[in-house]
Amino acid sequence: MLLRHAFPLTLLCFALVACGHSEEEWQAELGKYNQLLAMHTRSVQEADARNAELERARSQVEQLKSELEKMGVNMESLNEQLQQTGTQKEQLSKNVQDMQRALDEYKARAAQLERIKQRFEALRDKLKKLTELGLKVEIRRNRMVIRLPGDVLFASGQDKLRPEGQKVLDAVAEVIRKDSQLSARYFQVAGHTDDKPLAGGRFGDNWGLSVMRAREVLVYLISPIDPKKGGGGLSPTKLHAAGYGETDPVVKNDTDEGRQQNRRVELVLMPDVEEMLDLRSLL
Repeated sequence: MLLRHAFPLTLLCFALVACGHSEEEWQAELGKYNQLLAMHTRSVQEADARNAELERARSQVEQLKSELEKMGVNMESLNEQLQQTGTQKEQLSKNVQDMQRALDEYKARAAQLERIKQRFEALRDKLKKLTELGLKVEIRRNRMVIRLPGDVLFASGQDKLRPEGQKVLDAVAEVIRKDSQLSARYFQVAGHTDDKPLAGGRFGDNWGLSVMRAREVLVYLISPIDPKKGGGGLSPTKLHAAGYGETDPVVKNDTDEGRQQNRRVELVLMPDVEEMLDLRSLL
């Protein structure tokens, strides 16, 4: 090492002397040279140390790899598994995101169902007054139904409203008319008969009788309120009529009492699109 730097040192001394430098200048330049030489030497030593450390690390890695392979560990397979683990981690993260999105949708749906339930319960409470009049408010075919007894509304085989039937319709119309929520809803007026055949006459059959009774109730409900003639005063745009004949009985037609229940007119509260769910689950 000393021989390697001896010639440059001698050359430096000769150059300084030849140029006529003083002793002090010569010593200053020599000090700078020695300082640079020391820094260079340290850099070389540090580089040698890093290279040696790197070589030891490589040797340890190779030794560890060899030992693992002796133990039956396939390094290539292990690397593939690690890559697959990364893919599975990404898939798991995606699954968690999907589950969170599904949970958010479920919460939104639950909130929607709660709103529908509250609306349904509010409507049911408003119709309780009708049950006090002897009318039946029920859920049939997932719809809220006000059942009006046919024998109270009409004489046997007829479609002309009885006076007592008009009073029942006046009470129903008043409840609907005086409530902003109910008066804004759509209703179907549905006529029903028992299973006794109706042959001939101006109705033709039970279909004709049920339709004409539904029409008679609808016309009365949408007629202007008149102290003498009566009338429900409901909006004609919110009601429509339908006849089911004997096809939709509420009980069997094997007794007089059963047939009497089946002779009826129903005022069906039509559900909004949002309310297309099983209302029975809310009872």
